[in-house]
Amino acid sequence: MFEKVLVANRGEIALRVVRACQELGVAAVAVYSDADESALHVRHADEAVRIGPPPAGKSYLDVEALIDAARETGAEAVHPGYGFLAENAAFAAACREAGLTFVGPPAEAIEKMGNKSAARRLAREAGVPVVPGSDDASSAEEAAQTAGEIGYPIMVKAAAGGGGRGIRVAEDEDGLRKAVQVARREAEAAFGDGTLYLEKLLVAPRHVEVQVMGDHEGNVIHLYERECSMQRRRQKVLEEAPSPGISQGVREKIAEAAVRLAREAGYANAGTVEFLVEGDEFYFIEMNTRIQVEHPVTEMLTGVDLVKEQIRIAAGEPLSLEQEDVPMVGHAMEFRINAEDPDQDFMPSPGEISWLEVPGGPGVRVDSAIYQGYQIPPFYDSMVGKLIVWALTREEAISRARRALREYRLEGIKTTIPLHLRLLEGEAFRSGEYHTGYLEELLNGG
Repeated sequence: MFEKVLVANRGEIALRVVRACQELGVAAVAVYSDADESALHVRHADEAVRIGPPPAGKSYLDVEALIDAARETGAEAVHPGYGFLAENAAFAAACREAGLTFVGPPAEAIEKMGNKSAARRLAREAGVPVVPGSDDASSAEEAAQTAGEIGYPIMVKAAAGGGGRGIRVAEDEDGLRKAVQVARREAEAAFGDGTLYLEKLLVAPRHVEVQVMGDHEGNVIHLYERECSMQRRRQKVLEEAPSPGISQGVREKIAEAAVRLAREAGYANAGTVEFLVEGDEFYFIEMNTRIQVEHPVTEMLTGVDLVKEQIRIAAGEPLSLEQEDVPMVGHAMEFRINAEDPDQDFMPSPGEISWLEVPGGPGVRVDSAIYQGYQIPPFYDSMVGKLIVWALTREEAISRARRALREYRLEGIKTTIPLHLRLLEGEAFRSGEYHTGYLEELLNGG
């Protein structure tokens, strides 16, 4: 096991990793920008290193500063959390070249799965179904020809994309030609890579992802699926597990497909294989080569500490459990608490938290790095916390979530707590019969 790990992130995920390290008897080194000097992940870490001014490009995305911080403090490994450089193959390679262990998959696996077109090809080779489309849309003419073969509506997507960026929908050929131009510009600006591919737009699918974990001995397991269909502008709002909308037969097939793909990719450490589901049919869309924002849902469902497992695997240990040892008990849900105003088109709401009361009780977990008096900086993602609940049944989990959200007092800023309470009252959510377009329809008065 490592003696010291540098946590190359901020906020609640940095605090989450710090705590996992300390429970393993490993010293945790935090990094911080000037905006985060008083942050909780800095306070709780064993050491902390300033890495630059507030803009992420000059701090949390500065590879040289992060590696220098690891060297200065004698850290042996770097945990990237999620976001920032977590899925950056060049950062993983730079860590390796500096003699540091990257707590995540090898750089080669990140590169292989990070390009969505290459990942589609790999999925087909592994016998995993993919959404009809093409792996390359290098010109509007090629895109139009492919669309003519598979039909409209169609999605133009960035091969190096993520977070819902570099995606456009076209209803006809004229719209497609414009979408190709816009998506390419956006992809080049966001990812430095304008490569595009096409996917047939499924009208009302579910978004279901499977948590996988692999070690360096070739062992791969799944930890069941998460339902992620409650989305706004392709950004997840809440997640639950197990999915209320798939049968046990589909559950088994989709999990087996995820494991098969991870093995085909030579994957090690934590990863998530994402699918679109319509009825009993499912299609691979992408693989996230990192720990997910919603990983606590799986932890609550299975009792497995995914972050500790990540660190053990990075240190060279085999998986601590086999597939038949992974339990699935009860039902779990996660609600993303964002500093946004749902009544004002989700306008960001940075500012000082004047009052904070965190919910508790059986089956309630809050992952957050805020405190009363904390000033939320305007430079980073708007998520300020995650409320996770668990109960033996889905109905009981909904009741517990409603109670916990009402108990959650976060004043001084606007948050998405009222939106979550509204969703819990909706018949579509309560029945489990919702899809990826449901929330947009609800917000637009549908």
